[in-house]
Amino acid sequence: MIGTIFKKELLDTLRDKRTLMTMIIIPVMVFPVIMTLFLKVSESFSENAATKTVNIGVVAGSDGEGFVNSLKTLPAVYGKRKVIMISDTVNMKQLIRMDSLQFGVFVPIDYEKSMQDKTPAKMDVFFNATELGMKDRAEGYLNAISELEKQKRYQELDIQIEEITPLFFDYKNVATDKETIGKLIGGFLPYLFIVFGFVGCMYPAIDLFTGEKERGTLETLLTTPVSRWQILVGKMGVIVLSGLMAVTFTLVGIFLSIKVFDMVQDPRILEVIYQILSAKFLLMMYLLIIPMIIFFAGVMIPIAVYAKSFKEAQSIITPMNMFFILPAMVGFFPGISLNMVTAFIPVVNIVLATKELIAGTLDIKLLIISFIVMTSLAAIAVTISYKRFDKESNLVS
Repeated sequence: MIGTIFKKELLDTLRDKRTLMTMIIIPVMVFPVIMTLFLKVSESFSENAATKTVNIGVVAGSDGEGFVNSLKTLPAVYGKRKVIMISDTVNMKQLIRMDSLQFGVFVPIDYEKSMQDKTPAKMDVFFNATELGMKDRAEGYLNAISELEKQKRYQELDIQIEEITPLFFDYKNVATDKETIGKLIGGFLPYLFIVFGFVGCMYPAIDLFTGEKERGTLETLLTTPVSRWQILVGKMGVIVLSGLMAVTFTLVGIFLSIKVFDMVQDPRILEVIYQILSAKFLLMMYLLIIPMIIFFAGVMIPIAVYAKSFKEAQSIITPMNMFFILPAMVGFFPGISLNMVTAFIPVVNIVLATKELIAGTLDIKLLIISFIVMTSLAAIAVTISYKRFDKESNLVS
């Protein structure tokens, strides 16, 4: 009976365009396209920022000619630039706000004297923080000039750089490439699983309960010689399968992004990604995700059963996504790892466990605790769903 109900509801669900969009089309097609466009736009902005001619305003008297010449004659590797002499800092600040200048430098009147006396010269640098990347360009130019002046002083004082460098540090990374990638970007994958898994469950849950109430077909189903719990399990099976399919097609979308759209071209990173997407990884990942998807379904069904219309159910369930997205964002924060505390926090434990799984540093004990916690919550949610579904007043609109 459960199998019959499952097949019937699955066919009805697959006929729904909204479900197919959230379960297959969006994860497989939209994700790679969006990521491709995002990377292309980012590359375009980066290239424009790197090749853009930077207008540099300089307020300086006759003593600042040496600095201006140094700024103009820097190697081409520092990018195109145009040095514009400005009369005062008030005018310079206004031009920076208007983006006529990208940044400005005030050269003190005792600049040449400071260079001769080998004392520091304080220079004011003006920039607009809303212009991303311009402060870095300014630091690049000015640090280069500062380094040139240092070299001059070393030569005049007959000092070798090694003589005033007491320590030299050679940093060696003990983490593998897999661990590094897992820790740095591993939080992105479970975040996608939670978002698409939730949305993948949402539309089938609303349609199979609230939708049937609106269409008047739920009463007909209840008159059949089938137990309530069998009907619930059959419908819930379709909801859980829809969520899992959304997660699966998200993985397919990521694979297409890497394989077809060539988003990742570094062979070292590609090798690590292929190591991560192994059969063992997928098995353990689904072990974590299945109870979470069942929990999602168990949370949605009571609302879908109670709601009087599709619109009402959607307006209640959709904002609930934020309750799961916010914990999922924990995976983006550095320094937070799976431990005996975070393993007991719902959703957070799944995110951190997946992150550790990607890095290859997952503790099996913490995995078991996370699995038990989410399975327990899923069982509670299913029990609540059954109690709400078993109440006659909730089923008759």
